[in-house]
Amino acid sequence: METLDPQDVATYPLSKRLKQATQWQHDSVERSMSALRPFESRDGYVRLLTVQYGFQRYMMAFYRDAALVEWIPDLPERCRYSDTRRDCEDLGIDLAALDAQCPPALPLSSPAALGWLYVNEGSNLGAAFLFNSAVELGMSESFGARHLAPRETGRGLHWRTFTRYLDAIPLSDSEKAWAIAGARDAFVHVESLARPLAHISNE
Repeated sequence: METLDPQDVATYPLSKRLKQATQWQHDSVERSMSALRPFESRDGYVRLLTVQYGFQRYMMAFYRDAALVEWIPDLPERCRYSDTRRDCEDLGIDLAALDAQCPPALPLSSPAALGWLYVNEGSNLGAAFLFNSAVELGMSESFGARHLAPRETGRGLHWRTFTRYLDAIPLSDSEKAWAIAGARDAFVHVESLARPLAHISNE
């Protein structure tokens, strides 16, 4: 795993600073998602998909925000909400019930929203294992696992393009701090979605 010298963090691009500042939250979310036991059964996968739907629905407004699109021109095409919704429909998940439980996205400053986008785009980079495991349960890029499927350009290039845009945004030190706070909040939000379902998986 790549490590950064704490004394030099301030000189790193925003994407690297976000990674360093949220490593603990990232690892905590991974443990919470594993607790769902998503690939032991179809029910487990539905738990994972329910979390994904809640997060992608919450994130949808970020991908349509004009100020963010000015910074990241391909942002609307990156949104995975539609794919996640279709995956839920494939598996017969009650979307009306989920929608009733999903709070609307709170208004955030653009720098804070960048942190949320960093978390969501980063999850797509790491979804290769999830997609392959979903395939073993009978899912595919056209049924149940569209939101986990790689983009046509490949996961690596898709991520590098995002971080190139992200790191080119002229932010002050205080705005970068807001981005880090936003990323941490995004991880907390994902955990809040996963935790109740993890209890169900252990029953």
